[in-house]
Amino acid sequence: MENKSAQTDKPRKKGGRPLSFDREAALERAMLVFWRYGYEAASLSELTSAMGITPPSLYAAFGDKEQLFLEAVERYSTKRCDALQDMFAQAPTARDAIERLLQSSAVDNTCPSHPPGCLVVMAATNCSASAEHVQTVMTERRENIEGMITARIEQGIQEGELPTSIDAATLANFYAAVLQGMTMQARDTCDRDKLLAIASAAMRAWPVAKVAA
Repeated sequence: MENKSAQTDKPRKKGGRPLSFDREAALERAMLVFWRYGYEAASLSELTSAMGITPPSLYAAFGDKEQLFLEAVERYSTKRCDALQDMFAQAPTARDAIERLLQSSAVDNTCPSHPPGCLVVMAATNCSASAEHVQTVMTERRENIEGMITARIEQGIQEGELPTSIDAATLANFYAAVLQGMTMQARDTCDRDKLLAIASAAMRAWPVAKVAA
């Protein structure tokens, strides 16, 4: 009689080798390298040195440099969007929400614990054509932030804080441009007091609802 078990039993596939390093900690360190140098300027040797791993380990854990970058951006953006949602939810008015955003940006852009400026604004500004996909992703991230600003301004219009004639998208675009400008200033070693002064000047452009006679 034929031995069926010999025909049906298949060798078990061996599982992948477990990572020999802390993936989240390595990703955090890679994020800081991209933040400091930008996507294309960050070399593989700088990344692996900061992450404390070898190139084969990087490829095994993250795929390639582009995937590592996109995952680092996702990590950064998720934290930023969560913080922004909380900030906007706690602000009593749209004006207060935008003012808090600009002030917190001035503080964060000059925080000594990480590179100056904003990763999403700076990391893919001077990429070559080969990095078009990366630039597209970064643009989408910036547009997401601008969309959140627009939504908070629209809420202010609905609540009567702002005139109904205000174009929420245009006003949001203005403050998004201020935020990006503050990042560039921070990269040019602009100090915190100057960034806070820029934030204060930008808020003087905030429209106010007309008081009924």
